[in-house]
Amino acid sequence: MNNRHSAARLAAALTVTLAGLAPIVVAPGAAQAAAPATAAYASFMWRSLTADKTTANLRGTLAQQQKALKTRSAETAAAAKADAAAQKSLTEVTAAHTAVRERLAKAERTLAAAKTTLSAAQKKRPRSTAAVTRAKKAVEAATKVRDARRTKLQATAGTLRTAQAGARTAAAGVQKALAAQQWASTTIGQTQKRIAAVGTAASHAAEASKLSAAVVAEVRPKFTVKDTTTVYGVTVHRTVAYAFKRMVDDARADGVELSGGGFRTKERQIELRRINGCPDVWTAPSSSCRVPTAIPGRSLHEIGLAVDISSGGRTISRKTKAFTWLQAHAKEYGYVNLPSEAWHWSITGG
Repeated sequence: MNNRHSAARLAAALTVTLAGLAPIVVAPGAAQAAAPATAAYASFMWRSLTADKTTANLRGTLAQQQKALKTRSAETAAAAKADAAAQKSLTEVTAAHTAVRERLAKAERTLAAAKTTLSAAQKKRPRSTAAVTRAKKAVEAATKVRDARRTKLQATAGTLRTAQAGARTAAAGVQKALAAQQWASTTIGQTQKRIAAVGTAASHAAEASKLSAAVVAEVRPKFTVKDTTTVYGVTVHRTVAYAFKRMVDDARADGVELSGGGFRTKERQIELRRINGCPDVWTAPSSSCRVPTAIPGRSLHEIGLAVDISSGGRTISRKTKAFTWLQAHAKEYGYVNLPSEAWHWSITGG
């Protein structure tokens, strides 16, 4: 699609409001190679006409994902910092708790020794009241120190439990942040692959063009009127309906009105041959008629794959704005002009 077509127009055109215009989208690869020409053609044209919008949407998604990755990376760094602080705090609290426990053990040994001294003083004969009194005071003092250190140990044990819980929470936070960062990185890779797989509008249109003759050969033998649908009053084959609608919509957005005559029956083709003065309905070449008219059974109008374009209610000529627009853009939608007839456009140019 030409860059001057806005994203808004592309987005609007993706919604097909007419029944039966949705193309058959065939996945690329080996499966597509084995698909009917009509299905593959419709798929390539749909991908061609949506490639720019699809890529733009994916690039928007990619930008958001890259922004999210930056945020996740910052969160991971913050979580790692918090974890380091929590581990440092745990180490310090553990050391403090160990020191208090060791001091308690020392206080308990001191108390035990004081009790032993008191017991000895009480058993000694003759008994020394002063020695007993001193020993009792030593036991009381050692007991107070022991009890204070027990209380301190209980307090540091609570602090230690809090620090251990904080360390576990911080470690879990790091794992959660790393997982979110990895997911953000993975989605970026997936989106980049999707962007690469979209391809370009021109490449898909070129692939569709290669299939145009095969589409005609496939459609003609089994064509029925049920294979057609109407787009803005123009009856066309369902295979080309989406592309034709997009062409009319985009031309209108550029200030160019497109309409015309699409499908017509074999009977109508015979009638036109007579009206246009063809020397013989069944054998005379198209060029021998007053207005070039294909031999019945050979016209792409009879299978809905050609349109005689009109604009403003008049058949277009090479001097019209509509012809100029079509000459510049019709190929994007799979339509090629028959050089001898400015108004005649089809998927093969025939």
